[in-house]
Amino acid sequence: MPTFNTPLLIENHRLNLARQVDCINHNERPDDEISLLVIHNISLPAGVFGGSYIEDLFCNRLDPDAHPSFADIAPLEVSAHLLIRRDAEVIQFVPFDRRAWHAGVSSFEGRDQCNDFSIGIELEGSDEQEFTAQQYEVLIEITQALMQNYPDITLARITGHSDIAPERKTDPGPYFDWQTYLGQLTPLEDCNATD
Repeated sequence: MPTFNTPLLIENHRLNLARQVDCINHNERPDDEISLLVIHNISLPAGVFGGSYIEDLFCNRLDPDAHPSFADIAPLEVSAHLLIRRDAEVIQFVPFDRRAWHAGVSSFEGRDQCNDFSIGIELEGSDEQEFTAQQYEVLIEITQALMQNYPDITLARITGHSDIAPERKTDPGPYFDWQTYLGQLTPLEDCNATD
């Protein structure tokens, strides 16, 4: 059963059913290539869900005094294209054709600077617990739409932050169910065969 009541579409590099939030932490891609999808997790403070802290971080308004762990991260200029909250609300911070600042120092198949050619999706979560069924449902639908709109993103080019920055990052973590997620995606060539 579809998660969304209306068709999920990507128009002008924006997801029609996402809440759009202005974020300045992005720039032009060095070329038009979009060929990688990177899955992350995030919670602020760590292990705490809900509230506005993730949005505040991506919009450069995180109060460093709001929690002891925020002092080091508040000055950072970071972003992702999408955030999928625990209740499956989707927030878009950066249009897909723009370079979001989610991957940092990274490499995929020998190519550095993954931000240049990737889309970053953050799941509200942590390395210590499972994600929600609603998050998987929405993530699968969004991924399918991305694969349709950006055909260089294939099943083989969907990865975790920990895979492209293994010395620095652990997300999306051991509780992310790659088998269920990837197993429910339909490769683009199979989609076209049924059209």
